[in-house]
Amino acid sequence: MCTLTIVLLVFPGSSLDSLWGLNRDAQIAFQSLGKAAIWVMFVVGAACAFAAIGLWRKSLWGIRAALVILSLNIAGDLLNAVVRHDYRALIGLPVGAAMIFYLARYKTADNSSSR
Repeated sequence: MCTLTIVLLVFPGSSLDSLWGLNRDAQIAFQSLGKAAIWVMFVVGAACAFAAIGLWRKSLWGIRAALVILSLNIAGDLLNAVVRHDYRALIGLPVGAAMIFYLARYKTADNSSSR
């Protein structure tokens, strides 16, 4: 999704622009950031890829990266609900919490001897 968002931002007015119809608020928010939106999405995508690689390898650093990303996502969902009154964002809270609960209890080769 990060890559698609970056493509949509880099090539405005292309035939892919109809995809913004799925979330017009996101289009407005990203376009208001200008070129910074591309860098934000690049950082988000890189962080998610970093965490995904760590989770694939079942490493402690991957779990920690995923926990940080999920925590930031939950904070963002709460902020959207409170500030923007977008209560649809609240569906992310139990999903994120369940994923955090699962990952926090997961034993890796790195941390199994410490518990």
